[in-house]
Amino acid sequence: GSSKTMTWLHLTALMVQMDSSKSGFVGSQVELRCIFINSNPPVKISQVTWQKVLNGTKQNVAIANPALGVSVLSPFKERVSFKQAAVRHRTPSLEDTTIVFSSLQLSDDAAYICEYTTFPAGNRENTVNLTVFARPMTRMTLTTPTIVARASKRKMTVATCVSANGKPQSVIKWETRLKGEATLQETRNQNGTVTVRSNYVVVPSRETHKQKLTCIVTYRSERITDSVVLNVQYEPEVKIEGFDKNWYLNRQNVQLTCRADANPPVTIYQWKLLNGSLPSNVEIKNNTLFFKGPVTYDLAGTYVCDATNGIGTRTGIVDVNITEFPNNLSTPGYEIPLEQHNAGVAIGVAVGGVALLGVAAVLLFVFLRRRQRTFKGDYSTKKHVFGNGYSKAGGLPAHPPIPKNLQYPDDSDDEKKPTQIGGPGGFEASECNFDGEQEDLKRPYFTVDEAESRDYDERTLAFQYDPQAEIADDMISQTDGSVISKKEWYV
Repeated sequence: GSSKTMTWLHLTALMVQMDSSKSGFVGSQVELRCIFINSNPPVKISQVTWQKVLNGTKQNVAIANPALGVSVLSPFKERVSFKQAAVRHRTPSLEDTTIVFSSLQLSDDAAYICEYTTFPAGNRENTVNLTVFARPMTRMTLTTPTIVARASKRKMTVATCVSANGKPQSVIKWETRLKGEATLQETRNQNGTVTVRSNYVVVPSRETHKQKLTCIVTYRSERITDSVVLNVQYEPEVKIEGFDKNWYLNRQNVQLTCRADANPPVTIYQWKLLNGSLPSNVEIKNNTLFFKGPVTYDLAGTYVCDATNGIGTRTGIVDVNITEFPNNLSTPGYEIPLEQHNAGVAIGVAVGGVALLGVAAVLLFVFLRRRQRTFKGDYSTKKHVFGNGYSKAGGLPAHPPIPKNLQYPDDSDDEKKPTQIGGPGGFEASECNFDGEQEDLKRPYFTVDEAESRDYDERTLAFQYDPQAEIADDMISQTDGSVISKKEWYV
């Protein structure tokens, strides 16, 4: 009983070692390992068989028999062999029956069984999954050799990127500054590969010319790139240069140049002047108008340049106007004529003199007005004042002293200056005419309050005293020598 147990344990140690999976690319070579781990004492190996399993169906690939030798079956005969030469010996060693697949094909993608037939242990086997990859063919092409930008601005396919017959399938992306869009199409082939096609669609224009377009194909861990530069043909984009808005009389050597951005290049330039013919002093060289001699008013007008290439004709326009003088008098090479310069100087001196006289007149008026509008007095009580400046309280002396000027100690610095008495009205001599005030001077007296109501804001009033003046008709002499007015009233 114990000997039978030991034999069973040894037999259970029998095993076939293989890789769980292997892979390779179409056309490459791959090894499928198969090693028999024998027992001790060893069992007898009667035969080793390799089989392909596809969709549940088994197909013999190769057989190794100790008595009959080695056999590789069709269609694998030319591409499959046993790795170890000992398998083919007259007394073979079959513990290692690894086979080598050469020139892999997509049809080789399947599961493979390595089966050992032994005595007395019976059959032992294991399985390996073989995956065959197909590297895709990647290419990028322009849709048409010539891409033309049309006025209709229609979208069109400008480039195509294809990753054909790949297994597994590829992923296509685009890299560009163009503002277009990509389309994607996948096709599954009968052999298990996939073809991926992507078109890049954009509106052809002058801006898309010479733009780089890159197709990026990602296949497994590989990154494949291909690029093209777009060649877009378009009509000329025209503009006229040379007019700086400063064409003035007698300016020398002005010119206009017709600039055109075009693909293909412009072949014909044509100049014309709207509503007229080109000036007689114009010389045309290629795309430039040279105006010989000084600028005259005859050069003014609307100039037109027609530029033509193989795609079409476009026009540039510029309006030229002529001025008498430069916009900027500091224009290099320009000098003001002597007569104009002298006239300008004379006008400047005259204007400056008038301005100075005006300023002096304003200052004199302000000064005189300030001197006249000063008043010194006490507004705390109401007083009667005679036309000669004396109040009734003090009486009228027979010959009061006549001061040459009146001063007030509380005045400002300007007001402390002596005010000269002159003129019949007692005011300073001036050219000013005070019509309303002249009427007041004719009155024999007035009150301070009355003066305030008449909008008198003078702070100093000076009156001349004439000792020989006769007493007014409304005055009455008193026994003490004083006089009072008939209209006098008291508060």
